[in-house]
Amino acid sequence: MRAFLFPGQGSQAAGMGGALAEASRVARDTFEEVDEALGQGLFRLMREGPEDELKLTQNPQPAIMTHSIAVFRALTREGGVD
Repeated sequence: MRAFLFPGQGSQAAGMGGALAEASRVARDTFEEVDEALGQGLFRLMREGPEDELKLTQNPQPAIMTHSIAVFRALTREGGVD
């Protein structure tokens, strides 16, 4: 049995997801998928900030969820975790 724990509100920070996207095609695809679904540049905001905009009410939860899904997909599809 495996368990995954993901961060919650307050863990967002400018730069999040950048290194993961560079290392994982699956993660990049996830970030692009969410940007397309939302019709906005959430991943650009996650990577580049500004941090005060990333902390606005409408941004932290989608950013944290997107990052968590990207990590999960990268681990389960590329990282050998079942």
